[in-house]
Amino acid sequence: MIYFFADDHFCAHPGKVIFEGFCETLKAKTRFFENEWETLEKGEWVNDCELLILHMIGGTCNQPMAQSGAEAAVKRYCERGGNILLLHGSSAAFWAWKWWRESVGLRWVRPEDPDGAIESYHPYHPCKVVRAKSRHALIPRLEDFELPEDEIYIHLEETAPTMTLMETTIPEGTFPQCAETVDAWGGRIVSFIPGHSLGCTSNLTLQKNIDTLIHYLL
Repeated sequence: MIYFFADDHFCAHPGKVIFEGFCETLKAKTRFFENEWETLEKGEWVNDCELLILHMIGGTCNQPMAQSGAEAAVKRYCERGGNILLLHGSSAAFWAWKWWRESVGLRWVRPEDPDGAIESYHPYHPCKVVRAKSRHALIPRLEDFELPEDEIYIHLEETAPTMTLMETTIPEGTFPQCAETVDAWGGRIVSFIPGHSLGCTSNLTLQKNIDTLIHYLL
C-alpha cells in the first residue's frame, strides 16, 4: 500500500490534483489524506506501507505540526529502509525533527531555521525542467517538460549527498528540481520539486514523471 499525506498548500490542493492524476491501478493501491493527520499520528500505516509520499510543509496552511506519534512512525518506517517521494516542499514536511533535516538530501529551509541555515526562497517564473547530465538509471525514463509561471523552489540546503536527476535554468541560475539521496538506513529519498499551481500539477508530463518515480521507488 502507498500512503500519500498532503496539506492543501494554500488552497491550491496540489497533492490532491496529483493523486487524481494517478492511473486507476495506482489509485487503488494508494491511501490519500489531505489535511487529515490522525492516520499519520497513529502510525499503523507503517505496517503495510510500501512507499510514503508527502506533499506538505510542517506547520503551514493553518495545519498543525506533526507530533510525537508521527515522528515515531516516520522514523520507524525509515529505519526499516522504507523509500520516500517528497513532492514540492516536502523536504520541510517535518523540519522540526533534527534527524529528518539531516536525512532528506536537498532541504527546503524555513524561516528561523533550527540549524541557523539561510532560508530558501521561490521566485516566480515559467520554466523548462530538463534531465540532468547524469548516468543515473532513471535519466532515460524521465521526460523534459515546460511549466507556466509558478513558484520555483531554489537555494535548498544539501544535508546529505545527492544525485541531481532534473534541473531548471532561470534568471537566478540553474537549480535541481529532482534529486535522489540514500538515508542512513538505506532508504531511497527522491525529491521532485515542481508543482504548486493547478496549471503545473495538472501537466501531463509532470504527472508522468511522478508515475515513473513512484514505480522506481516501489
